[in-house]
Amino acid sequence: MPASYAQMRADLPVNKAAATGPKNLLTDAAQSIGVRQCQPAITRLSALAINGTRSHDLLVDWDHAHPDRGPFFSLTGIEYAGASAAVSITAVPQEGGACSVSAERISIAPYSCKSIADTELKGYSVTSLLPTFTAYVSASEPGGSVSLVDSPPGCLIIRRYVQYNWTEQTKMATPAR
Repeated sequence: MPASYAQMRADLPVNKAAATGPKNLLTDAAQSIGVRQCQPAITRLSALAINGTRSHDLLVDWDHAHPDRGPFFSLTGIEYAGASAAVSITAVPQEGGACSVSAERISIAPYSCKSIADTELKGYSVTSLLPTFTAYVSASEPGGSVSLVDSPPGCLIIRRYVQYNWTEQTKMATPAR
């Protein structure tokens, strides 16, 4: 799995019993409301987000008058064995059949943000946005970022991935691991 996708779930334990995973509710929801152009991107991102989970549920918003021409917004709650997270996926149709996509995975780890950065984000460029909010990016992961927010006794982790003009032919960026 490319690193930017692995980022979406890197800080939660994997439930081996759920290796086959639950049914992808987000894919089903997008199909049922008539999203076609961005369906492959939604399916790809949501499948990565729920990989290894026990269960998930979601909220979706879309342009009811033009479901295949307007933006599609979702918030998915995911449950692992002993942990949970939220994943936000947005897909916006572009001209020529492309889609711009954004996915954010939000979780809390029971570790200090410094220990997470020291362990998982070596070699990333660092930008301190606030004394308690730091963003990390890597040239090897275009479109990806990791933001750590000090939230004692743990760390709020926001893993973000953005790609413009995605098509099935171009696929999503596949940065180095």
